[in-house]
Amino acid sequence: MEYLFSYGTLRQQNVQLKNFGRLLDGTEDTLEKFTLKEVEITDEVVLEVSDKKFHPILSYTGNEKDKVIGTVFKITSDELLKADGYEVDDYKRVEVTLESGRKSWAYVKKNK
Repeated sequence: MEYLFSYGTLRQQNVQLKNFGRLLDGTEDTLEKFTLKEVEITDEVVLEVSDKKFHPILSYTGNEKDKVIGTVFKITSDELLKADGYEVDDYKRVEVTLESGRKSWAYVKKNK
């Protein structure tokens, strides 16, 4: 099993059903040293699934006062690959340690 920290559209039921074929169970957790920014989505498939033109994206600050509250989902390795397919090129998947101490995957802003 894998853990995935979500703070945006992957928490939407319609997005979960479309990408994973089921609703995900999760618990609230917090990621420190990050803030949320927005990215404009131009991928037609992602736009149709999320029904949102702008998606939040994690941006690393290094400041311990910055925190993002989200949901940690327990998913399969196959579902993690499906999540990779849903996220657009502005995101990259990295391993993070959450406030709870749990290690999890999260999608963060790519440095271009």
